[in-house]
Amino acid sequence: MTLKLLRIVGARPQFMQAKPLRQELEKRGHNEILVHTGQHYDDTMSRKFFVDLDLPEADINLGVGSGNHGEQTARMIEGIEAHLLANKYDAVVVDGDTNSTLAGALAAAKLHVPVVHIEAGMRSYDKKMPEEINRILTDHISNLLFCPSQISCCNLATEGITDGVYVVGDLLAQCFTEFRHKAKALVGNNFKKYGLEEGQYILLTLHRAENVDQMERIEAYLSAISTSPWPVVWPIHPRTEKGLARFKLDCIVREKPFVIIPPVGYLEMLALESASIKILTDSGGVQREAYHWRKPGMILRDSTEWSEIVDTGWASLYLPGQDPMRLWDIPDVSILNQRDLYGSTEVAARIVDIMEDTFL
Repeated sequence: MTLKLLRIVGARPQFMQAKPLRQELEKRGHNEILVHTGQHYDDTMSRKFFVDLDLPEADINLGVGSGNHGEQTARMIEGIEAHLLANKYDAVVVDGDTNSTLAGALAAAKLHVPVVHIEAGMRSYDKKMPEEINRILTDHISNLLFCPSQISCCNLATEGITDGVYVVGDLLAQCFTEFRHKAKALVGNNFKKYGLEEGQYILLTLHRAENVDQMERIEAYLSAISTSPWPVVWPIHPRTEKGLARFKLDCIVREKPFVIIPPVGYLEMLALESASIKILTDSGGVQREAYHWRKPGMILRDSTEWSEIVDTGWASLYLPGQDPMRLWDIPDVSILNQRDLYGSTEVAARIVDIMEDTFL
């Protein structure tokens, strides 16, 4: 017997997490139909990742694009629901905390199709974040919940969710382990392309709505980051670039220490991370990649769902208005906990084992 699964993806970390699971399903002869909602639609934010990861094009692309949360999520639900009504699946698989995640889970649950949530139980405990709402709602309507850590499992238990919960590790960590050496080979090319020196720059990402859609907040972050004693390499997100122009702040980033570059694919991003001094980010995926490289990180948010990284000292939270010198403190990594927090091998195999036991 074989599984027939509908997998929903739409944003950067989901593309990476799709790779190891797709490999494991294919190895065992199972059938996975990949739906790309189109939440990330720019070539450098979407197609380039599929090329880097050697993932086939999505079987279905809903082409939803950008929009307000309700509008975007509604279009996704409509497209996913239409496909579910016309086809029979053992389960719908979603991961993370994007609008694509919630749309897939809601469409499936309403039609009584089992929901599998990968990266379940993550909590920032900040409901101002749209992602926090997405992950809570998805967890509460899922049938199988795959947690990356014991803390995420405990978060679910606190909310009364104990059935169908498994700690399996982090699919993104497994993908990172597979591609890290290929990415390292690109380091030299990056130095030539951007005029960088290994170990002589800070890497920055900044794209979350709560940061870049509020003028006072993004201006405060940029003012603090402008004090960097090193070049700050910033692959700028299209949404952030539009915000800077709208708030007339783009002049700030034209000057040193900022080195603005276009968005980059998965392998080039890993290469930039690997050769940096420190990584400043508001991205959940980049937080984890910084940890996997064992690079000091600074999380540009009020809270993080990846709390283990902060608890072990590999990263700190930085809020606008705090002392900018905190950003440039480089901890002695030799004294930090080197234990693997999330598991980097056999994650996909554990997930497929449990899905086979549950659905076949």
